[in-house]
Amino acid sequence: MTTQPMRPAGSPGAYPGAHPAAFPGGPELFRLDPRVAHLNHGSFGAVPVPVEEAQAALRAEAHADPDAFFLTVSDRLARARARIAAHLGADPEGLAFISNATEGANLALDAVPFADGDEILVTDHGYGTVVAAAARRATVTTVALDPHLPDEDAVRETVLAALTPRTRVAVLDHVSSPTARLIAGPRLLADLRERGVITVVDGAHAPGMLADPLAGGPDFWFGNLHKWGYAPSGTAILAVAPQHRHRIRALVPSWEDEHGFPRSVEYRATADYTGWLAAPEGLDLLDRLGADRVRGHNSALAAYGAALLSRVPGLTGLPYTAGLAMRTLRLPPGVAETREAARALREEIAARQRVRVLIWPWPGGGGIRVCGQIYNRPEEYERLAAALPRFLG
Repeated sequence: MTTQPMRPAGSPGAYPGAHPAAFPGGPELFRLDPRVAHLNHGSFGAVPVPVEEAQAALRAEAHADPDAFFLTVSDRLARARARIAAHLGADPEGLAFISNATEGANLALDAVPFADGDEILVTDHGYGTVVAAAARRATVTTVALDPHLPDEDAVRETVLAALTPRTRVAVLDHVSSPTARLIAGPRLLADLRERGVITVVDGAHAPGMLADPLAGGPDFWFGNLHKWGYAPSGTAILAVAPQHRHRIRALVPSWEDEHGFPRSVEYRATADYTGWLAAPEGLDLLDRLGADRVRGHNSALAAYGAALLSRVPGLTGLPYTAGLAMRTLRLPPGVAETREAARALREEIAARQRVRVLIWPWPGGGGIRVCGQIYNRPEEYERLAAALPRFLG
């Protein structure tokens, strides 16, 4: 992994005091409303202008000659997939384009031959629809991960302690969405493999944010390219280890079923394939900008924002994985404890301050997550920190 070990909130070096410099040309690469502080890149991403234009050109081509476009789309997807594989360090025959991480979870779990009594281990940091997919297939055991667990080893030990003789599959976040920390690291994946547990990794935030997103060799891994990989919306990838590929079945039968994975998963008749075909342009752009430079900048911005928010009375910084472009803090007791309350607070901040953040519910006080991206500026986090106390009283 390229990320550093988890650190306790407030540990030495946790929050650099320097005012981060702007990324040259970063804001100009996006069509985002400049009146809004977009501090929630991790939820939906944002499409850079060059990628948007590449997708528009593909759409124009499809409209100009639909027969030519759709009769060759499977081969074009294979070429685009090979470009993505080169960026991820993966076997292109072990990858398939999909729409999002939840689709990846369903495809992966459908490929596991469950027996009566088998259990699926998940954590309470897991994404809701992915956990729901697990619950449709087998009995689910939920591991409670205290958001204040100090480091990756503590997370690993907690997960391993929850295994039972019936645990067939572990569905784990690579980087957790609400708490923005590494969970499915290489050591944990190796430990699970040694115990005969099949690993299904939700890598929604991994492509683009992690230099080696497939480290550790999970059995199944899926990640969104439209977040940190600068791809168009609705673009994700599923990676499957060789021993499982023959059991992957498309959720809907298609004319490519005879070819098996990955073509059978990708082909969807007259669907809009332009986002998938343009997806390599996003990772190419990341390389041109300097992937390490972008990651360092984004991580520093998220750290700066978390440092400012940690000074707001009642907010508590959570342990984090160094190098990630997201940071999370706990809100005061009684704030955002339910989904409804979290949604209301999020929308009130957006309406009154024009700031977009993630507010997530948690018993005893929810959390707030901020992200860093090359279009962000330090003053946007300062604006949020200055205004937030009036929403917490």
